[in-house]
Amino acid sequence: MTEVVHTPRVFSGIQPSGGLTLGNYLGAMKRFVDMQDSGVETIYCMVDLHAITVWQDPANLRRATRELCAGYIASGLDPEKSILFNQSQVPEHTQMAWIFNCVARMGWMQRMTQFKDKAGKNAQNASLGLLAYPALMAADILVYHATQVPVGEDQKQHLELTRDIAIKFNNDFGVDFFPVTEPVIEGAATKVMSLRDGSKKMSKSDPSDMSRINLTDDADTIAKKIRKAKTDPEPLPSEVKGLEERPEARNLVNIYAALSEKSVDQVMQDVGGRTFSEFKPMLAELAVEKMSPISGEMSRLMQDTTEIDRILANGSERARAIASPILQKTYDIVGMVGAKV
Repeated sequence: MTEVVHTPRVFSGIQPSGGLTLGNYLGAMKRFVDMQDSGVETIYCMVDLHAITVWQDPANLRRATRELCAGYIASGLDPEKSILFNQSQVPEHTQMAWIFNCVARMGWMQRMTQFKDKAGKNAQNASLGLLAYPALMAADILVYHATQVPVGEDQKQHLELTRDIAIKFNNDFGVDFFPVTEPVIEGAATKVMSLRDGSKKMSKSDPSDMSRINLTDDADTIAKKIRKAKTDPEPLPSEVKGLEERPEARNLVNIYAALSEKSVDQVMQDVGGRTFSEFKPMLAELAVEKMSPISGEMSRLMQDTTEIDRILANGSERARAIASPILQKTYDIVGMVGAKV
């Protein structure tokens, strides 16, 4: 069998569940922009079908989907360079997901740590969608034959499942059709931690708003949150190793490195020996410089949701132009008589 060489293509998405944070920006959106400018075709999705695996207020979901699109654009994604759309406008995702539900094994799904974490002890009352959504995630990726997916560490297991599904499908049907997608996990702050507890991920669900920087925060709020971020009494070390038992210090250094586009080693050389009373103003100034233009642009874009809806509709048409032939070929391989996309 001749090996198929797949055209390089990037796909990734974020759930529109509201409350975008610095963690979303550094862990995903900033990296999306970097890949957009790499010369490879880029497709970025608002994965609203994933969001409804737990109940969502319909009005909030509509607002959050548009706000996420505004966040993408404000962060630097260009709708002319990248395809931007919301998942539910492209039915090929769910059609491919059914095929993958029949390829994936129950044991694979039950091993997913995110299902265990979200369902908890009440797994029998969790939605079927919460159990099955990794197959939909695989469909999101493979319906475009995406070869690279920028993801956070918390999604790495799901991407490994996507690879398993691609390999099993290819083996089951004796084809070399789906690519074995590569995760792209890189950067100093791919996982941004809470400003109040360096052992916990920065989250929109944390009761304390001071634990996170929201993409909608203005300059004064950003600076205040960094000034009040939890630290320890020791000065910063000159080497990365010195941060190992200092989670809050490590988090702030990682954020500085990611925003300044320097390595953590470079930052340690620059700030080693400084106290937090010296370092925090440096970080606050940098964060305001990088983040306040994003919040301002998001606010402007959200005043005209008609334009956001136009961008999403146009993106969905472009996405379907890629996805439809791939789904049609999948149906042909599986043996669906007369199935037309």
